Amino acid sequence: MPLHVRSRPQTPAMSRARPAALASVRFGTGLVPGDAPRDGAALLASLAAPDAIRAAHPGLDLATARDMALSVGAARRAGREDAAAGQTMADAAQEAIYRAGVQTYRTALARYVGGPAPLRERLTWFWADHFTAVPKNPARALLLDDYLDAAIRTHLTGRFADLLTAAVTHPLMLLYLDQAVSVGPGSRVGQSRGRGLNENLAREVLELHTLGAGGGYGQADVRQLAELLTGLTYSDRRGARFRPGAAEPGAETVLGRSYGGDGRAALSDIHAVLADLSVHPATARHLAGKLAAHFVADPPDPDLAAAVAATWARTDGDLMAVYAALVQHPAAAAPELRKVKPPFDFQASALRALGVDAAAVAALDDRTLNRHFRRTQRRMGQDFMRAHGPDGWDEAPEAWINPQGLASRIQWAMAVPSRLRPDLPDPRRFVVDALGPLAGARLSWAASAAETRKEGVALVLAAPEFNRR
Repeated sequence: MPLHVRSRPQTPAMSRARPAALASVRFGTGLVPGDAPRDGAALLASLAAPDAIRAAHPGLDLATARDMALSVGAARRAGREDAAAGQTMADAAQEAIYRAGVQTYRTALARYVGGPAPLRERLTWFWADHFTAVPKNPARALLLDDYLDAAIRTHLTGRFADLLTAAVTHPLMLLYLDQAVSVGPGSRVGQSRGRGLNENLAREVLELHTLGAGGGYGQADVRQLAELLTGLTYSDRRGARFRPGAAEPGAETVLGRSYGGDGRAALSDIHAVLADLSVHPATARHLAGKLAAHFVADPPDPDLAAAVAATWARTDGDLMAVYAALVQHPAAAAPELRKVKPPFDFQASALRALGVDAAAVAALDDRTLNRHFRRTQRRMGQDFMRAHGPDGWDEAPEAWINPQGLASRIQWAMAVPSRLRPDLPDPRRFVVDALGPLAGARLSWAASAAETRKEGVALVLAAPEFNRR
């Protein structure tokens, strides 16, 4: 697969259609048979509508997730009285947790495939990756739905300060980065129980979530922010809460500004430091570059990144204004497709191109989802919601287009579409449905010359034009 995909010679009609098709692939979730491509303005406008696909395909709520996690402990306690009864309860609890995990994946795939606001789906996964939080066991994976919905989707069109606060203080993040066990050394709990400080969350807030690695902070800022974050904790029994008795007493200084110290430790002090970090100039530069790199090209176009950063600074992180600056910049219409779709996006956009809708995805059984989607995505290099570290997935094309990853994409394109749609479309029609004016002349010819529909559809799905955006 070449590093870049160049456009074929355009007819006047194709030239007029290309900008919308390009926007639908670059900022959306791909083309759908029978639906006109959306340009950048239409994609932005769709964000103003209610999140209809979330309502149609709801995730597991936090209260239910907590109850399901607590059932494991209840089974353990029951086993002390009656081993057989306890084992029965444990088996039922583990089975329910497993099925909930599959349902989380099913819901995510259905939303991506059928969401009426494609940019919302793309932004959900951008921010979920930016704020990577990996569950440490199957019971903790029960928190994923609420994390995606309450922390990410609810706030992705508002102020970055609110999104940052929701993600950083969510139970999944507190557990992933060990903040739930971090205690101020000078606090009542720290002194009485000998527990100490954990700097993981503070370091990632500064290095990854806001300022960036070159953002001008030092180890003293990490330490002070870690002390300020003490008191944040979570348990399945009591939920997420702030414990003043576990918080480090006194004022903390982060980037030269003092927080707290004027009385009892309070959650409002944590909200204040996150609000200040959200509008810091280094945060604007870091996030602008990351948005430009993710959606358009890596490394990002300097003018594009500068324009997005300027909008961030001018609006104090108004995300709708930031997205508009990104999508409407001339560099966002560059004809070369420089980004590679990660495995989840590749498979989901293939379903859209095949005309598979959200209802059909929701009806897929557990075996099909695991065998033909989750497992094959792992072979392509991406385990759903389990990035290798808090810095998320790699943006480089080489992270996804390598011998194993490419072979797995080709194998999937050959084997799975006919299982989902026994009535595969004519490849000559499919190349137009899937790519419109983005299809190269050679691909269009190859699709029309395929000996079978199965081979022709696979050719299109395995082509560079379809795998890039």
